[in-house]
Amino acid sequence: MEAALLNSHLREMFDCELVHHGFTHYMRDYEFVVYQSCDPNPKYGLSPRHLRFLFRLCPEASVTSRVRPDVWARSIDDSLLDEYRVTHESRGYVWGVQTQCLYLGASVIDSSDRARFWATALGVEFHEIVVEANAQSITLVFSDIQVDEVSDGYTPYQLHGEGVPEKHGDATKIPLSPKD
Repeated sequence: MEAALLNSHLREMFDCELVHHGFTHYMRDYEFVVYQSCDPNPKYGLSPRHLRFLFRLCPEASVTSRVRPDVWARSIDDSLLDEYRVTHESRGYVWGVQTQCLYLGASVIDSSDRARFWATALGVEFHEIVVEANAQSITLVFSDIQVDEVSDGYTPYQLHGEGVPEKHGDATKIPLSPKD
């Protein structure tokens, strides 16, 4: 993947709301679902949307809290899980807003030892990025990125039957995308 295209995709994340992140149900790729708001003025012709950033072939993902320890200490009250129960007297991080702002956004780690390690091991180009949100810092090593708009009702993970993939003959059928 060309650096210019990768950076262009990463710029699309800046200052958006991260509503979900984690490994896909088949556990090879890592996804972000972000909400892009916009000026609702009809003369611009823009409308808010949800984008899915699929980081393909992701052997490493690391998530670290950016919430300071002193704020964590004030944020363990379960009432902070529900934004409607938060009052002006509430103290701590309000987990219940259910999104986190992607600010500072995402950036490529140049000359990454981790990306070089995986590229050498698998014979495929890899990249390392860090995504800075207001609550978490997420570091990923991946090979490629795919960005698609998702519609209302998109569910990153659903339970089916006993919670195990359906067997087909000698192979296990694992869909590669939510559409499969």
